[in-house]
Amino acid sequence: MTDLVRGDDGAKRCRWGADPPDYRAYHDDEWGRPVTDGVRILEKLCLEGFQSGLSWLTILRKREGFRRAFAGFDPVKVSRFDERDVERLLGDAGIVRHRGKVEAAIANARAVVELQASGGSLAKLFWSHAPRGRRKAPRTFADVLAKTPESTTLSKELKAHGFRFVGPTTAYAAMQSLGVVNDHLVGCAARDACEQHRKAVLTSYVR
Repeated sequence: MTDLVRGDDGAKRCRWGADPPDYRAYHDDEWGRPVTDGVRILEKLCLEGFQSGLSWLTILRKREGFRRAFAGFDPVKVSRFDERDVERLLGDAGIVRHRGKVEAAIANARAVVELQASGGSLAKLFWSHAPRGRRKAPRTFADVLAKTPESTTLSKELKAHGFRFVGPTTAYAAMQSLGVVNDHLVGCAARDACEQHRKAVLTSYVR
């Protein structure tokens, strides 16, 4: 089975992003597209944590529920959530009801607020760990790693700032999703546009 699939529109895609429509839209329009907005980065990081042990399709289909439940992932608003909010969220069928993950999302929002208060930003933190120099483009799924030295270092820094559910694998999944790395396969219709945008963003986030 090939790792690239040609869709009914004639475009080649990474096999995972060919079907169902939820995946296709996410693959074509979002995954690997560079993100520098702190709110969206926080959302992606939290959702990657919620996804642990579950299908990403489950998270995609509950995404609007997550946004409603977590005030659009506005870090200031979520940082003010208390135990009553935790109990409210644990009763919300529109999200993944896992106490550890819910509390981690709140802790992550508080970590963002503290990071910003010290003059930093979540965008700078993520993009400072983008691989530099030439990086071999993946041709098959076997070429795509679960974690990298950069994601391991990023994970350690995130934890040092108080973030939770941000192990090296989760950190790398977020890097892929946010376009910090480009793991669309060679030949995928989305790859070149993602790479051009990624290189443009990198010029603003040099170590």
